[in-house]
Amino acid sequence: MTTRNVQALFDLSGQVALVTGGSRGLGLQIAESLGEAGAKIMLSSRKAADLEEAVAHLQARGIDARWIAADAADEGQGRAIVSQTMERLGQIDILVNNAGATWGAPAEEHPLEAWDKVMNLNIRSLFVISQEAARQSMIPRRYGRIINVASIAGLGGNPAAMKTIAYNTSKGAAVNFTRALAGEWGRHGITVNALAPGFFPSKMTKGLLAALGEDNLAAAAPLGRIGDDEDLKGAALLFASRAGKHITGQILAVDGGVSAIHGA
Repeated sequence: MTTRNVQALFDLSGQVALVTGGSRGLGLQIAESLGEAGAKIMLSSRKAADLEEAVAHLQARGIDARWIAADAADEGQGRAIVSQTMERLGQIDILVNNAGATWGAPAEEHPLEAWDKVMNLNIRSLFVISQEAARQSMIPRRYGRIINVASIAGLGGNPAAMKTIAYNTSKGAAVNFTRALAGEWGRHGITVNALAPGFFPSKMTKGLLAALGEDNLAAAAPLGRIGDDEDLKGAALLFASRAGKHITGQILAVDGGVSAIHGA
């Protein structure tokens, strides 16, 4: 057995990481982490202008990055994200399924179209893109790291103030999707894990943070804070690298301890 020093265990040089929903927020934070560790980065999201800005940001940090504009919720476009990444970079070692959406409405009034929109992006796209990446690169090469971005909202019930039943349900599905896929694809040398962030500032959470109060949410966490621009980096790198080669099917809450005290 080859024994590597700890820096080598976290080194991603020569690897390719595809990050969906990577043009901002948590996806861009994860892309920074993997790129700084040496991976080539392919970002995808729907808006070309956002992607151009994100890639320029990564390149300014010395990261080899490029982009594909596509709607991950659409099956054909989701599969094309993988195909185009393969054409341009030759392989996919790391897949970060981060693209997501939410919708706020009381459960008794929640539109079915909005339910479908959230489910198609937050869970159906995970299946489509993971399946395609496995078929085209990971299974033939007997190597892969899949990281699903779930949420602590998928670990428990829906607080009355949130009114995000589709989002919470989709993230609960992402949790068990992670476990099920890990059990099936371990034999192919593929690990499948999930990050379950708590409250982080982002475009998606802006309204909720304003409604619930950022100070109130911070006070409810044992660490007395919400997430910042660095808090997912180490966890994502662990799951993506050789340091995490014996970890699969796990859900890691990065939430300042909120899930610990609420029993999620």
